[in-house]
Amino acid sequence: MGRSTKNEIRLARLFPGLTFLHRKKKQSDMQSAISEADLKIPVHLGVIMDGNGRWAQERHLPRSAGHRAGAENLKELCRNCGYYGVRYLTVYAFSTENWSRPDDEVHALMELFVEFFERYDPELEKEGIRVRFSGDIENLPADIQAVCARAEKNSIHRKRMDLIIAMNYGGRREIMQACRAISKEVAEGRLLPENITETTITEHMYIPDVPDPDLIIRPSGEQRLSNFLVWEGAYAEFWVSDILWPDFGFKELTDAFAAFSSRDRRFGGLSKSK
Repeated sequence: MGRSTKNEIRLARLFPGLTFLHRKKKQSDMQSAISEADLKIPVHLGVIMDGNGRWAQERHLPRSAGHRAGAENLKELCRNCGYYGVRYLTVYAFSTENWSRPDDEVHALMELFVEFFERYDPELEKEGIRVRFSGDIENLPADIQAVCARAEKNSIHRKRMDLIIAMNYGGRREIMQACRAISKEVAEGRLLPENITETTITEHMYIPDVPDPDLIIRPSGEQRLSNFLVWEGAYAEFWVSDILWPDFGFKELTDAFAAFSSRDRRFGGLSKSK
């Protein structure tokens, strides 16, 4: 079978004789030029976990197998980010647009969501990872809301890293709901329109105490935000990998951090070198 990922080894046990196809991974000249000690690590990292379906299709597996492999890889991502000292990690788990997928796929994703916390919360505890949720949680099924509430309550004491799961999340919906909340304050006379600032809007986002992302990573080769952190990601650096999400590992994360370390983040100003 050749060199295999952990996910492939697990799936090979379930599907004997399965042959895995590997995409050729490009070597990063940037990584060789920057030592691990010189890497700049983002305080807040966003990841669009994309490519599960294509990963399964390449292996002639049902899409649910790809989502399961993707969930397994989220655990690995948390461990790798912990190694590098990332303080906040936001992952795009389920968008407001994902409800348009077939009912059986949506049902499988919801079941996998519940299973993830039942299986891996002890490991998250060991790693000191607090779990938080960003999105329209109130409109999720009652059992999913209960899982979210339990995961947040049980992990509130953990301080090493915040894992923020964007669940039933849409960047435009987040901004819309913030505007509604601000409008209500104006209508009630608690806020003057001329006093509305960018800070006002930020304070009405889903998780206002979390700093804006420094870097957003998207595996699978797609080069768009797909409604992810639209407001918060205005000045985030963007890095794309051709590797599908279930195969996105430590090397790819290191490559992303190496590229991030070489960026000149000007925020509309002049380069520091000038």
